[in-house]
Amino acid sequence: MKSRQHRNPAAVVLAVLGCLFLPAFAGTAAADETDAKALLKAMSDYLGAQQRIYFDYSADLEVVTTDDQKLGVASSGSVTLERPDKLRATRKGGFSDLEMIFDGTTTTLYGRGAKLYTQVQTPGTIDQLVDTLRDKYGFALPAADLLLSNPYDELMANVTDIKDLGSGVIDDVECDHLAFRNKDVDWQIWIAQGRAPYPCRYEITSKTVSQAPQYTIDVRNWKTEGEVPFTRFEFKPGDATAVDVETIRAKFPDLPSNFSKGEAK
Repeated sequence: MKSRQHRNPAAVVLAVLGCLFLPAFAGTAAADETDAKALLKAMSDYLGAQQRIYFDYSADLEVVTTDDQKLGVASSGSVTLERPDKLRATRKGGFSDLEMIFDGTTTTLYGRGAKLYTQVQTPGTIDQLVDTLRDKYGFALPAADLLLSNPYDELMANVTDIKDLGSGVIDDVECDHLAFRNKDVDWQIWIAQGRAPYPCRYEITSKTVSQAPQYTIDVRNWKTEGEVPFTRFEFKPGDATAVDVETIRAKFPDLPSNFSKGEAK
């Protein structure tokens, strides 16, 4: 007679419960995905409807060197925009102090401490500026995806997985915490709850680089419309010296020079 195989009673119970509740979990996941899309769309609609926006930010960019050491670069600054074609942004770190001014026709990149600047012709809207600076000149605006007139379409491109992770708190602001995946990156966003659903934190994790380095930007001091401080979108060089784009790129890189010794990937 063949011996009977003994089974763990607890395992049997878990298997039965899994069968019973699997349809419910699947339904919950679908509901969470729908809710997450709705929350992201509400944020996008809110951002696109604002004609004037101001915020301060702190950013952390991780890099992985060729000897697999993960390093981080911290910076902070502010962004002011007036739709459709005015923007002023600053970025200050331990090795870089750069300001960008866009007046609808010309973009000025100004190294404040070095008193160097360059200007390029970039006529168009803020949406067009984001593409031009990234594709033609290799410069990225802070939280560029979130500055567009319709962030939802850009953010949702090629998304393969969506999760609503419930509530989170960023700088004492209660937020809806959402997670998304596509082929190359995982990204998360924390959206302030209430009548002003602005992005409190945006985090992107690379899936194509070892150790999965992240870029994280935290937004604070959010202001819109009449609350936005008066801002001039014109550049007066004063005693600053005009240089070409390559000089600005070399003087104000994304990474400090001592990071390059580790040959960041």
